[in-house]
Amino acid sequence: MRIALLGGRNGWHLRDLARAASRLGHETTTLDFRKLSAQVDAGADPLAAFRGIIVRTMPPGSLEQVVFRMDLLHRAHARGQLVLNPPAALETCVDKYLASARLEAAGLPVPATRVCQDADTALEAFAALGGDVVVKPLFGSEGRGLLRITDPESAWRAFRTLERLQAVIYVQEFVHHPGWDLRAFVVGERVLAAMRRRAKNDWRTNVAQGARAEAASLAPTEERLALRAAAAVGAPVAGIDLLPGPGGKCYVLEVNAVPGWRSLAPVARLDVAAAVVDFLADRIATT
Repeated sequence: MRIALLGGRNGWHLRDLARAASRLGHETTTLDFRKLSAQVDAGADPLAAFRGIIVRTMPPGSLEQVVFRMDLLHRAHARGQLVLNPPAALETCVDKYLASARLEAAGLPVPATRVCQDADTALEAFAALGGDVVVKPLFGSEGRGLLRITDPESAWRAFRTLERLQAVIYVQEFVHHPGWDLRAFVVGERVLAAMRRRAKNDWRTNVAQGARAEAASLAPTEERLALRAAAAVGAPVAGIDLLPGPGGKCYVLEVNAVPGWRSLAPVARLDVAAAVVDFLADRIATT
């Protein structure tokens, strides 16, 4: 089977997927999103030759460039090619507001959140959320660009700056947690593996921000939360961030539709890339 691996540069995850696919007898081609083109009159584009497509990352670009890249994925999906994850899931998960709204609509526990376009409204949200909030970029990952704000003066400065930058101001209540969260890696209708991420001298629990990864087993309730979260955003392969809060409540913090496994694979002692490729091949064989 011919599989396209889509990304920016040829990073670790692309190489790991190529390794796993080769071992399983599949042929892969790594494609750079930034080099893709399309034809309309001829009815073809560079993705048409592949049975399956695995999206690893979306490189930075202009609005037009990103929209065109998503158009190519939608076109492939409409042709009946299997895209992991489906373009609609990618669009949902890259947008923290839309993802949170889908999770909340599915009845899942999410932190109280306000999304604003001006500083005055954001300051009202800051007060309504108890004066202890996390401000996140609407599009972002790995804990980059997160701010915890606990005083009105800092809130005023941050929100005025974001307003001048014409940014959407995503304000979320800070959930007091025990210094760790859980990342569940969902493949299809099962949780393939999970890890606990312990923060290192920080409230952020992202491995990219210095947290330590260790193997973890999910309780049945946590596993159900992870599976429901992946289903809510339409992502067959997903990384679900679960955050334990006060009183034993567990929140669904985020869903990553392009989940990494570089830290997960060694602690879980699993070939995660092979599981992803196997899932893709099985889905193609049964459709």
